[in-house]
Amino acid sequence: MARFGDRIGMLRNDFVGAGLDGFVITHLPNLRYMIGFIGTAGAAVVTPDRCTLVVDFRYATAAREILASHPDGLVDLVLVDRTYDETLTDLLHRPEASRIGIEGSSMTVTRFERLSTLLAGLDRRGVSGAVSLVATDRVVERRSAVKDAFEIRTLREAARRLSHVARGVGAFLREGRSELAVAADIDAAIRDAGFERPAFDTIVASGVNSARPHARPGPRTLEAGDGVVLDFGGIYDGYCVDLTRTLHIGRPAPELLRLAAAVREAHAAAIAAVRPGARPSAIDAAARDVLAGHGLADAFGHGTGHGLGLEVHEDPRISKLPGAFPDDPVVAGMVFTIEPGAYVDGLGGVRIEDDVLVTGEGCDLLTDVPIEG
Repeated sequence: MARFGDRIGMLRNDFVGAGLDGFVITHLPNLRYMIGFIGTAGAAVVTPDRCTLVVDFRYATAAREILASHPDGLVDLVLVDRTYDETLTDLLHRPEASRIGIEGSSMTVTRFERLSTLLAGLDRRGVSGAVSLVATDRVVERRSAVKDAFEIRTLREAARRLSHVARGVGAFLREGRSELAVAADIDAAIRDAGFERPAFDTIVASGVNSARPHARPGPRTLEAGDGVVLDFGGIYDGYCVDLTRTLHIGRPAPELLRLAAAVREAHAAAIAAVRPGARPSAIDAAARDVLAGHGLADAFGHGTGHGLGLEVHEDPRISKLPGAFPDDPVVAGMVFTIEPGAYVDGLGGVRIEDDVLVTGEGCDLLTDVPIEG
């Protein structure tokens, strides 16, 4: 439980350093990361001397149990009296608070405006001290992108379990079976392996469907010669892992084999590029340059990877678009996917995805599954 105190302390340093008097957490994964609370609704207000968890009646007992496990005085509890936003307004309207940070990337504009209106309404009724809400970017996310020892142990175990699932998925692929049936088998195997649930909707894309990177499984039945992209993940103790393999039914066409060989090479090049200090765009370029060398530059249109944690898509984003995503160098403790792919309409697609942990000298491959040729 000491890690929650450390996280709250770091958040305080971050928002005070940004000239803020407090911070509101409304993004539920961030609430779990900062305090340990799990629910479908909740919020927290953190000030320089106080951290208050706000929940409604449904979560009162669970919240009290969590707070009882924290050091005394680390987190207070306030139950919603009328609405969440009215309760937050009461907590925020303090003489010493004038600039309060909110999570700009997750709080809706509607909620931002509603909270601002409520705070302004209190001012109009003669309550001293104006409070303004300030949109911030990735304040918590910059911290949560670097995993601590507990998180790394959890992600290692989750990756081990997902690798076990992946070694068995080939048994689900037979001519005449539908993509939907295969997806159902994979989802059952994920739960049987001890995961809470799949981390996202499992992708089973066969034949020409495999040329669509995020195809949804449908009624198409597997045929001889098909390539089948299998992309699946699981949530273990709250943490997400993600893996993709492209398998074949019988003997694939030579064009598919060439595609698979190019993607294997790109996958290996990107993993070799992962080390502390490497920029995400450089890791992405390692894969992208290989595919371009095979004449497949236009066949790879998505990023090379994404961070993993309490969400299946987190920082860092391993992308060629540093203008769209932060391109800060990766550091030891980050966990993300490496998943280059190539997709050709009318032929099919290939994607290979593994999860890596940045270490002091390079990276560890967390998923350990053979890559079919």
